Amino acid sequence: MEKSVGNPPTSAVLRDQCHFSQVIFNSVEKFYVPGGDVTCYYTLTQQFTPRRKDWIGIFRVGWKTTREYYTFMWITLPVDLNNISTKQQEVQFKAYYLPKDDEYYQFCYVDQDGVVRGASIPFQFRPESEEDILVVTTQGEVEEIEQHNNELRKENQELKDSCVSLQKQNSDMQAELQKTQEELETLKSINKKLEQKVKEQKDSWETELLQLKEQNQKMSSENEKMGVRVDQLQAQLSSQEKEMEKLVQEAQDKTEQLECLKKENGQLFLSLMEQRKHQQKLEKTVEELKQQEAIATTKQQELTDENLFLSKRLSDDKMIYSVLQKEKERLEGENDLLKRDNVRLMSYMGLDFDSMPYQVPSDPEGAGQHPGLVFGNPYSGIQESGAPILPSVSKCPTCNSNIAGDVFERISQQQPVETLSLNCPICDKSFSPDEEQIFEDHVFCHSL
Repeated sequence: MEKSVGNPPTSAVLRDQCHFSQVIFNSVEKFYVPGGDVTCYYTLTQQFTPRRKDWIGIFRVGWKTTREYYTFMWITLPVDLNNISTKQQEVQFKAYYLPKDDEYYQFCYVDQDGVVRGASIPFQFRPESEEDILVVTTQGEVEEIEQHNNELRKENQELKDSCVSLQKQNSDMQAELQKTQEELETLKSINKKLEQKVKEQKDSWETELLQLKEQNQKMSSENEKMGVRVDQLQAQLSSQEKEMEKLVQEAQDKTEQLECLKKENGQLFLSLMEQRKHQQKLEKTVEELKQQEAIATTKQQELTDENLFLSKRLSDDKMIYSVLQKEKERLEGENDLLKRDNVRLMSYMGLDFDSMPYQVPSDPEGAGQHPGLVFGNPYSGIQESGAPILPSVSKCPTCNSNIAGDVFERISQQQPVETLSLNCPICDKSFSPDEEQIFEDHVFCHSL
């Protein structure tokens, strides 16, 4: 027999609650030599029936529950439990699994419920020559050994008490067995009485069977009558089944109509949901348009304000332009007057001013005699010949027209010639320095 890989069934049942008299261990030695296999012999009593998961373990003396085993071996079930020879069983423990110390151990038979059914006397694992060896121990070790012996005596006393209790249990079980046998005899007598009653009951049943046969014949005749009635009922049932089929068909049609209505309702619900979503989108769009309208209104107001400002500026520029235009017309009128005066003077002198050549005089004295003329006096020859002295001619610094000297001096006194001017960078129009504001407005008009 080999040791099982799995753990044996155990329990937390205390030693005082176990039955030690149902399995008896035989030929248990006081000690076993270490290094050798140990064979355990045991006997099964009539009050105990072994099972497949029963096992025998080696426990250290003083154990409390079956979980404190050192090693174990599964038992072998006997082939015939009724045979007395099969009650004598044995199991062999391999030396490798046996304890290596010299403590006291005992064999215990444990069933598959984890309850102890038998226990052996204590034994040790030590060599045979150990008795001849003189052991020298200290006082402490002696006291420890004495304490251990006292414990062993106490455990021995407990085992004796347990044995007495087991013997008492055995006597009680014997009494129970005797009582069971008496009950068995009583049951046998009762069984005989019951057999007699069964026989009597059988006779009565046969009588009743004859009566039942007669009743069966009567029932057969009634059954024939009932057959006719059943045919009639079947005809009625067939007609009712047809009506039922019509009703079922109508119910199916109504069910289909109901399904169609449910589908239409679902479609309408989906359409309503879509319309609600579309309405929400429209409301959102209207809100956005309102915001955009408010922004556009604000922007329009800003543009209106700006337009008013520009209109005002344009009106101001138009007024400035009209003033400048009037000034220009006035100056052009004065220029025309000056040109007419110049033409009149030239005609008075009998000269064509446009065809008259201008030459720089070579005589420095002549130029020095008329310091007011730029090109000298063109009529100096005429004066020398005795002609009447004509007024000197000068050019207008504005339009380069020929003007008589006295007229030029008069104009110069009325309006001094400006040597500096403001020119427009766009149209090259010139303005006098005292017309700086008009010049700026003129340039600003180009940017509009």
